[in-house]
Amino acid sequence: MLKPNHQYAVYILTNKKNGTLYIGMTNNLERRVFEHKNKLTEGFTKKYGLDRLVYFEIYQYVNDAIKREKQLKKWKRQWKIDLIEEENKDWNDLAKDWCD
Repeated sequence: MLKPNHQYAVYILTNKKNGTLYIGMTNNLERRVFEHKNKLTEGFTKKYGLDRLVYFEIYQYVNDAIKREKQLKKWKRQWKIDLIEEENKDWNDLAKDWCD
């Protein structure tokens, strides 16, 4: 059974404008970004210093989020850049005030 206010996020992290991109999916975007920013999880994002949230989408159903994450991961790099810049032209960290 679905929790009433449950939501899932597909997100893109980077280290700088036009830098390395990471696409992920989570059921708690604020917690997950905190983990990335504080290097709490071993792996790709820690290795490359990817802690700037530049794009995200919210979904009600986990299957929709998983489907979108897989779709984005298959996209060409330029398509991902275009997607980010459509909403966030300057590649600002959308979570800069979340983890203070």
